[in-house]
Amino acid sequence: MPQPPLKYSVLAFAVMQACCAAASAQSMPEVIISASKTPAGDQAGIGSFADAPLLHTPASIRTIERAQMAQFGIHNSTEAMKLDASVSDAYNAVGYAENFSIRGFALDNTSSYRKDGIAIPGDTQIPLENKERNEVLKGLAGLQAGVAAPGGILNYVTKRPTATDLRSVIVEVRERGTLYGALDVGGRFEDHRFGYRINAAGERLRSYVKGANGERQFISGAFDWQITPDALLQLDMDYQHKAQLTAPGYQLIEGVRLPSGVSQTMLLNDQPWSKPVDTKSTNVGLRFEYRINDDWHSTVSMNRHWFKRDDYAAFPYGCSNQGAGFYPGYCANGDYDVYDYQSAGEKKSPFGAQAMVQGKFATGAIAHQLTVGASLFTRSDKSGDYVYDPAGSSNIYHNVIVPPAPGNPATGPVFERRSENERALFAQDIATLSPQWTLHTGLRYVQVKRDDYLPDDNARTANAPRFYAHSDDDFMLPNVALVFSPSKDWNLYAALTHGLEHGGIAPIQTTNQNTALAPSRSKQIELGIKGAISNDMTMSAALFQIRKGHEFTDASINTYVRGGESTHRGIELSMQGRINAEMNYGVSMLALRTEQQGSGQPDFDGKRVTDVPNFKSSAWLDYSVPAVAGLKVNAAWQYSGKKAFDLANTTMVPGYHLLDLGAAYQTRVAGAATTLRFGVNNVFDKFYWRDVTPALGGYLLTGAPRSLRASAQVDF
Repeated sequence: MPQPPLKYSVLAFAVMQACCAAASAQSMPEVIISASKTPAGDQAGIGSFADAPLLHTPASIRTIERAQMAQFGIHNSTEAMKLDASVSDAYNAVGYAENFSIRGFALDNTSSYRKDGIAIPGDTQIPLENKERNEVLKGLAGLQAGVAAPGGILNYVTKRPTATDLRSVIVEVRERGTLYGALDVGGRFEDHRFGYRINAAGERLRSYVKGANGERQFISGAFDWQITPDALLQLDMDYQHKAQLTAPGYQLIEGVRLPSGVSQTMLLNDQPWSKPVDTKSTNVGLRFEYRINDDWHSTVSMNRHWFKRDDYAAFPYGCSNQGAGFYPGYCANGDYDVYDYQSAGEKKSPFGAQAMVQGKFATGAIAHQLTVGASLFTRSDKSGDYVYDPAGSSNIYHNVIVPPAPGNPATGPVFERRSENERALFAQDIATLSPQWTLHTGLRYVQVKRDDYLPDDNARTANAPRFYAHSDDDFMLPNVALVFSPSKDWNLYAALTHGLEHGGIAPIQTTNQNTALAPSRSKQIELGIKGAISNDMTMSAALFQIRKGHEFTDASINTYVRGGESTHRGIELSMQGRINAEMNYGVSMLALRTEQQGSGQPDFDGKRVTDVPNFKSSAWLDYSVPAVAGLKVNAAWQYSGKKAFDLANTTMVPGYHLLDLGAAYQTRVAGAATTLRFGVNNVFDKFYWRDVTPALGGYLLTGAPRSLRASAQVDF
């Protein structure tokens, strides 16, 4: 695994030593641990700069809690995000990274995925074993995050030590041979100053795509030290290794028709020389909170991430066996060209830090909640020249063995391809103008420095073997929202938000491949309503419009460019709560209209954005069976409308319905609380195209057929 620099190892060791020493030394006055009366599921930290009630936050936010993930047997983000209609897959290939879009905009692997508010790479499966909840901020996050894709951000909140002893073990088996086991241990020492939380998991992966097998191991530790009643130090560390053969997608037949008669279980990366994608990732996070007085407190947090990937595939692209060939596209009989793809030794090492002071005061009759702070984010991406050499041809209906690319090619020397330094100052004021009116104003100043490697062989010399394009930009990102509260349980808001995202990276096989476009601004207008229908039911709705620069490959010059803009207009609706003592429910819906315009491409302008349904919905129901104590049954339903495959909208991919069913039975075995769970996904065994991506020439990914799972959880 990648080794943390010495200074971080020393720091972590010193903190742990101090914690252990403090726990066994003199005791301090009793620490009273208290919590808000607001349920955790009604709070989130990404809409503001601290955990705040969702009801009073003028943004569209969804939290997915640990209890709900356990209820539906969720172990990864792909399964978790099915519960929110605003989130979709975006080249989420089996065995590769879990990539998503929000409100129709693909997330950026560099900046859109967060751990406790600090950016981490989204280039592999982000483990959930040590996460208490997932937070989804829908829409622009310029104030909260600085650089991030306009769709929003996914924030993973780390589990903290428990107030009482926790010992939990879960084992699970899935139909095709996947085996999963996880351990969750937490507690505190007698004086409550020192707490710990340990998580570990192991997984034998057997995908619904036959042959896309692998393994995963994970371990983490989180430690709290209540130094004084006013000072809290938190440390967390985690490590994950995952190796799995990836399952590439399908291209259009002859570049125009959807493949027919294909199997969801067919692996197009099935060659004797195929290797798994092997990833290792490590996090070390540190957070210090200090209460200055009853009205003011400060927080300093940081996270260092290490990521390494060896990326291999027998990759399908195009077809040379029919006429002049199809690029992209497969031949009429299902033939496709196989390329030997290798990119070994990829490394990323982002570091993020943030310091802020928060407090409350009054100016006359106006009450203020003020946050001021600064943040730093740096990263370095390293890789060698990848291999992408033709190896032969195979077929989507029956695999054909081909030899690897001739000449035994290998990835070139690894060196820095891209580096970034992002610094920011931010401030937010929440002013209570009256019992009914609240004004949220915020501003973030961002400076982004970036160096991108330019692979220009003609410009190299002995003294300057490598050239980099340097950029230094700064941006002001304002945010303003007005909230009207007709009663304590209902809020209406109007918000204007500005965002900033990295320019896209030109895909391979373009004239400017691997080159980054300049940063791009975006703007969002949102109107929303949130409220409690009753003590047991809540709802929220939002009407929004987002505009951003449109990026695409100009086929006339085969160059990746930005031209015109993409406009997404939509309505979101969500409701959840308790119908009666036995029944809980949740509903999420998104109606979205997307349009490309101003690109100068008559085939594209006025057309729908690719890979975005006009309507998407999800619903779930959980029912406690009165006649059988401890028995619960649940159901989850999803619908996704049709999607455009290409920019010109000449090929549309059909929508689909899916139904999942499950049951859980709570009992005691040998005195230990035990929960037995059983589930069936895709009950009616429907074939469907789960993911449609324009990346790499355009690919379609199949959804999983019907599958079964069974698990047992024991809490000691």
